[in-house]
Amino acid sequence: MGGSRLTSRMGAPAPHPPWPSPLAPVPPGAGPMLCYPGGHPRTPGKDIGPAYAGKLHSVRIGVVTFPGSLDDTDAARAVRYAGAAPVPLWHADRDLRGVDAVILPGGFSYGDYLRCGAIARFSPVMAELIPAAKAGLPVLGICNGFQILCEAQLLPGALTRNARLRFIHADVRLTVGGTPTPWTAGYAAGQQLLVPIKNGEGAYAADEATLDELERTGRVVARYSDGALNGSARDIAGVCNENGNVVGLMPHPEHAIDPLTGPSADGLGFFISVVSRGDGLPAWGAPAPHPPRPPYPPTDEEAEA
Repeated sequence: MGGSRLTSRMGAPAPHPPWPSPLAPVPPGAGPMLCYPGGHPRTPGKDIGPAYAGKLHSVRIGVVTFPGSLDDTDAARAVRYAGAAPVPLWHADRDLRGVDAVILPGGFSYGDYLRCGAIARFSPVMAELIPAAKAGLPVLGICNGFQILCEAQLLPGALTRNARLRFIHADVRLTVGGTPTPWTAGYAAGQQLLVPIKNGEGAYAADEATLDELERTGRVVARYSDGALNGSARDIAGVCNENGNVVGLMPHPEHAIDPLTGPSADGLGFFISVVSRGDGLPAWGAPAPHPPRPPYPPTDEEAEA
C-alpha cells in the first residue's frame, strides 16, 4: 500500500562507506564483562547505573522512532546507562547523522498493518540503514525491530503469530550463543540472562535448510532456555547476519538494565558490548579505527557532558 509511494520518493540511496569489521577477535578465555567500559568495576545485580556518572563516551548510537514505536525511550535510556550518547532518528530521516550503531526498538510500527514491520521496512530512514548495515554498521533490532530487519531481508526467516495465538508477556531465561557479535561480546558463551518478552507475533520461523545453516554457522545469538513460550523454531530468541553486525532479538534487553525497573540487569551487556567496541576500550579485542564522521551538531547529552 504505502510502500510503493515511499519507494518512489526515496530513489536509489547513495553508496555507503564501509564500516570496520564488527567481529574483532575475542581474547582466549574471555568471560562475561564484570566492568563498565573504561574498567570501572560493577557488581552484577547491584552496581547498575550510568557507566561514567554522567560523562559520555564518544560513541553515538542512533535510536529510530517509527509511528507506533513503543520502546524507543527505553532503548535510549539503555544507551545512556552503557555510557554512550543516544541520537534520535525519525522514520522520515534520510540521514543517519554519522552514528556508530543503530537500534530499531520495539513497538507497533505503522500500527502493524499488512504485517509487523512490512511498512516500516520502506520508510526513508531504512533506505539509508540497509546499505549501511550491509557495509558493516552494527544494528540491533528488538522485537518489532527484529521483524523490520527480517522484512528488509537483513536477517533470514520471519516472525509469525505466537503459539495458541496469544500475546505473551513474561520474564524468560535466555542462553547466549557461542559466536560473539558487537552486541553480545560482553557475555560468555552459554551465559544465562533473565529478560522480559512481550509479543503477539514473536515466533521465529524459517525453513529447515535455513535453520540448519544458522546452527552450523553459529548465528543463533540467543535461545529460550526453558523452551519458547511463543513457539519459536528450535527455541530461537535471536539471530545475526553472516557478518555478525546485524542482530535481531525478540526479548527486550532494554527492559533489563536495572533491577529497580526490570527483572535483572542482565540486558545491559548488549549495550555495553557495542559501546566498548566503538570507543576503543578493551572489553573484547582491538577494534578497528572509526571512519571520519561529518560535523553534526552535538546531541543534548553531548552538550551537557
